[in-house]
Amino acid sequence: MNESALTRDLIEFIAKSPVSFSVIANLETLLREQGFVRLERSEKPEKGGNYYITRNGSSLIAFRMPRELPNGFMITASHGDSPLFKLKTNYALKACERYLKLDTESYGGGIFSSWFDRPLSLAGRLVVRSGDRLNAVPFCIDRDLCVIPNTCIHFNRELNNGYKINPSIDTLPLAGEWKDDPGLLDVICESAGVEKSDVVSSDICVYNRMHGTVFGINGEFFASPRIDDQQCAYLSLRAFLDAESGSSIPMCCVFDNEEVGSSTKQGAASDFLKEVTDAIAETYGVKASSLLASSLMVSCDNAHAMHPNHPELSNQKNAPHMNAGIVIKHNANQKYTTDAVSEALFTEICRKAQVPVQHFSNRSDIAGGGTLGSIASARVSMNTVDIGLAQLAMHSSCETAGTKDSQYFYDALKMFFACSTHWCTVFRRS
Repeated sequence: MNESALTRDLIEFIAKSPVSFSVIANLETLLREQGFVRLERSEKPEKGGNYYITRNGSSLIAFRMPRELPNGFMITASHGDSPLFKLKTNYALKACERYLKLDTESYGGGIFSSWFDRPLSLAGRLVVRSGDRLNAVPFCIDRDLCVIPNTCIHFNRELNNGYKINPSIDTLPLAGEWKDDPGLLDVICESAGVEKSDVVSSDICVYNRMHGTVFGINGEFFASPRIDDQQCAYLSLRAFLDAESGSSIPMCCVFDNEEVGSSTKQGAASDFLKEVTDAIAETYGVKASSLLASSLMVSCDNAHAMHPNHPELSNQKNAPHMNAGIVIKHNANQKYTTDAVSEALFTEICRKAQVPVQHFSNRSDIAGGGTLGSIASARVSMNTVDIGLAQLAMHSSCETAGTKDSQYFYDALKMFFACSTHWCTVFRRS
């Protein structure tokens, strides 16, 4: 598999995955195509089986069960959510006695200005009545539906001098002309294939319709919505599916709600991972702690590349570049959970896979964001390293990354999932 094919596949996956519900649905499709069986929460895995479990339709854990007692877990953790706007329950607003605006609130720490003047649409899920049951039905309106219009420079001469965007005023999408029944729910129900009268509730999100594109003189870069963190989520699963089997349990986790702190039933701070590792250990007649002592988790969430226009914002000696390999992330205050042991273990895996490694630390006077590693490993304790791929414009509605790095990530994670006994011996020394 070459870098251009991986980048093309990633761009197509992102285009089909505007929200976390569709991310998980599309990952499920890949798993089912490889014969993986979906487990319900009350069901127990069996030795020799290939399984996945979902929560809330927006988080997923996939794993393989060896026939013999495994040495431990080899786990990747990424997230499927990205910053966006979510419609409020009563979303229809009349503007200027003529137009339909959509009342929204922001989810996560997005760059609001990057959403202006782009074709947008809606995706999410409906909860519908079906006889005496309630079913969650995902939907995606696959056409340009709305725009968040900028204020013209003639009305605000300070737009280029630092304008404070008010999300209660400035970021409300224009969706049509006003009618007593604007008909938006009809459009949503048509895309979901359900009757309007059966809809009980909904989660409706605004997404950027831009399709990803490769650019640069030699195709060095690509731009797309939601690179953070779908690049890691998609490529982790691809590596998981293609890796050779070892004597450990390979596990690929994609959580929801990382962008708002992970403290939900489907986030990395929940009991989801613990519940699954406990069930697996029970199948082999051992305690999960005995397996976790010989395990390694790789927390996969992208990293900030040194910006070509603002290199002064980066730590000069610990700033990664696009197309230069996997980034290992460090923070003394444990915003990233990497330590000397987990760094050494993952660096050795990259060496075996012939993948270059670079390092990221924030400037000491600039606070950085956290990610999944410290949160998940505090609930399910094991050696954990935080990694990512270097990108620009993180949390913009359109981000930029390097085309070579997808291949580096895939190769390293494929080697990681295949590792087993030798690495467990090293873990026990720590």
